[in-house]
Amino acid sequence: MPQPSHNQKSAFATDVLTLVTGTTIAQVIGIIASPILTRLYGPEAFGFLALFTSITGIIGVIACMRYELAIMLPENEEDAINLLGLSILFVFIISVLTGIGLFFGGKALLNILQAPGLGAYLWFVPPFVFVSGLFLALNYWNSRTRHFGRLSVARVTGAVATTGTQLGAGFAGYASGGSLIGASLAGSVISTGVLGGQIWRDNRSQFIKGISWQGISDVMKRYKKFPLIDSSSALLNTISSQLPTLLLSVFFSPVIVGFYALGMRVVQAPMSLIGGAIAQVFFQRAAEAKREGKLKILVENIFRVLLITSLFPFLVLSLIGGDIFSFVFGDVWREAGIYAAILSPWFFLVFISSPLSTLFAVFERLELAFTLNILVLFSRIGVLLIGGFIGNPIITLILFAFTGVLFIGASNFYILKFAGLNIIKEMKKNSPIIIGTLLMALLILIVKILLKETYLLFIITIIFFIVYYLFILKTDQTLKDFLSLMYSKE
Repeated sequence: MPQPSHNQKSAFATDVLTLVTGTTIAQVIGIIASPILTRLYGPEAFGFLALFTSITGIIGVIACMRYELAIMLPENEEDAINLLGLSILFVFIISVLTGIGLFFGGKALLNILQAPGLGAYLWFVPPFVFVSGLFLALNYWNSRTRHFGRLSVARVTGAVATTGTQLGAGFAGYASGGSLIGASLAGSVISTGVLGGQIWRDNRSQFIKGISWQGISDVMKRYKKFPLIDSSSALLNTISSQLPTLLLSVFFSPVIVGFYALGMRVVQAPMSLIGGAIAQVFFQRAAEAKREGKLKILVENIFRVLLITSLFPFLVLSLIGGDIFSFVFGDVWREAGIYAAILSPWFFLVFISSPLSTLFAVFERLELAFTLNILVLFSRIGVLLIGGFIGNPIITLILFAFTGVLFIGASNFYILKFAGLNIIKEMKKNSPIIIGTLLMALLILIVKILLKETYLLFIITIIFFIVYYLFILKTDQTLKDFLSLMYSKE
């Protein structure tokens, strides 16, 4: 059996490392600033930011009508160029329609959300949708061409701009939801400008020669499943994930939304750091591997790596989330840590699913993804309405987490099945590390019971993290080799 070359083995590792480095720097900037921001801005300000992000996120996921996913698929470079042009065209159309919709329905939306304070910032939504949609399209073109360094630069500059503006406004005495929203828009504009500028500098001759109205028309028809099926699926999925933010505002208040938002923000940072970067590169590799009939080893190794790197931190979060948040962000934010602890099983499965879910597009099984997302949406609406009418945000989030675990678990099961894997066999294969992780988490729980000082618990937890990751890095051969194995041509 021929062995892969050194260049082939290192290609995936280089791409992931490049993405992780940029994402790490961007996330570290946000993480370092978070304890300061939570002492400058109150829960209500974060609540307004979360509501704004939910609105733009729901619209933004269909800004390109999902044609951005198809950019990765054609063997013909000209088709990919026209898919990029088609994506950008839809970004413009959706942004204009968003503005029209807010003009006629903005007041009704604010009344439903019971957040009149958001009204002054609602007109930031159309430009934010345009900028974020443009970034999305450019991002997938960038992944296709494997210039991951450009994306890292864009992410870092955007993070610096966003965090710097938020801190500056807070220290200047403008610690409001509007400052957080405006800073997010500024960061998105800068990161999109940086990425777009680099792509235009390097690829403009390709775009000028390759793009045409006929080409756009052809790829629009060829990949019509993406807007017709996957756009609805993605929209339903995003609505499902944003429902807690919206319904917590409807049933409770922006303050409760703020607690939930900080919990999500803190947990999503490491999820984006590792899972997001791997997902970005995995999609491109999976499309290649499927064409070559060599997908199984790629999926098997990425599943193990995602499992062993994420299980321990999410277990710890579920046990001492309130203590961690109280120590890092201040006592007022303990409830945010409790929310994060409740949601930790769902977070864990979302982290696993993030790279693997791209296989729905690779296998063009968009109908199944659509069906799952419909079931998720209606089940979540039901449980969140029940929790809202009960009047208890804790019960509301418990019900939401339960639904998420059920359906994300089912989604992962089918994804692994598509790739030729059996999830029960995979879990048995990884049982030694799972059992060891559970024992370490139990030790942390014992420490929590015995120690009353939060700072000592925090320090000991950090030590456990260091020991755990040093151990698996030293002893787990799959973790050492997974980057090269995923790109193996065997």
